Amino acid sequence: MPSRKTRQKKAKLRPTSSRRIPHKASNKKELTAGEWFERLVALQARLRAPNGCPWDREQTHATLRTYLIEEAYEVLDAMKSGDDAKFANEMGDLLLQIVFHSQIATEEGRFTVADVIREVHEKMVRRHPHVFGEKRAKDAAEVLRNWEQIKAQEREGERQGSAEAEKKEERKSLLDGVPRGLPATMEGLQLTRKASRAGFDWDNAAGVFEKLSEECAELRRASDTKDAARIEEEMGDLLFATVNLARFLQVDPEIALKNANAKFARRFREMERKSAEKGQAFAELARAEKERLWEAAKRSETQTAKAEAVGER
Repeated sequence: MPSRKTRQKKAKLRPTSSRRIPHKASNKKELTAGEWFERLVALQARLRAPNGCPWDREQTHATLRTYLIEEAYEVLDAMKSGDDAKFANEMGDLLLQIVFHSQIATEEGRFTVADVIREVHEKMVRRHPHVFGEKRAKDAAEVLRNWEQIKAQEREGERQGSAEAEKKEERKSLLDGVPRGLPATMEGLQLTRKASRAGFDWDNAAGVFEKLSEECAELRRASDTKDAARIEEEMGDLLFATVNLARFLQVDPEIALKNANAKFARRFREMERKSAEKGQAFAELARAEKERLWEAAKRSETQTAKAEAVGER
């Protein structure tokens, strides 16, 4: 498997304009998705074999964690780019992570990639009784309610079949199943989403906005106390309320924050560029000049976006 640096170099060679995946004309019979998947599984097994790739052979579930998260974000970035070839390429990288982890588990005699596919297939059939069974769902909201109910039943079944669960009683919660290892915004989104499906939610966005203002005021008061623990707690409450508002407005907070981060980085680099054009070090500029450059960067970005929108019409 090539290093991240090598892949980044390859990425620079790709055109930035939107591309379609070219159809490869051939007289030979085209392989099916299943055949390609079997080839990919066999390829990863070959890379992990004694005479395979030293890098691949050294990897463990733990060392691959960063790549799994990174590839998921690269898929999101490619999705937004409008470049189908890049989108397909990055989804392939994400799929490789699943195959990679499954191969390691296979070598350790724990499970195989076939088990992974069977599990998700059976789960999807089980959780869609309105499609594969007798139950009916009138809308998407009812589908989600049924989904959560089925998940809760599955978790209860797992508890009853677990020897550990027999030794200690666990209170069943609708919040069970939210992984604690998730990034904080994603965890908060899932927690509030599950609570909402149980009927614990605001009537409208106005209530969430009021809560946000309330938490902001509490944080301001806490900051005056200089109590680090209290400030951290109130900051957490404010961030949680923000995530809840994002969920209520049907916005993924993790993606929204990533986009905001990217926007800030673009504008900051533009300020640095403008400063360098004048032969000045950005860090040495007066605060007022930095603010002026920031506003100029914002105007420039807005004008560029408007011009692109006109060009697309």
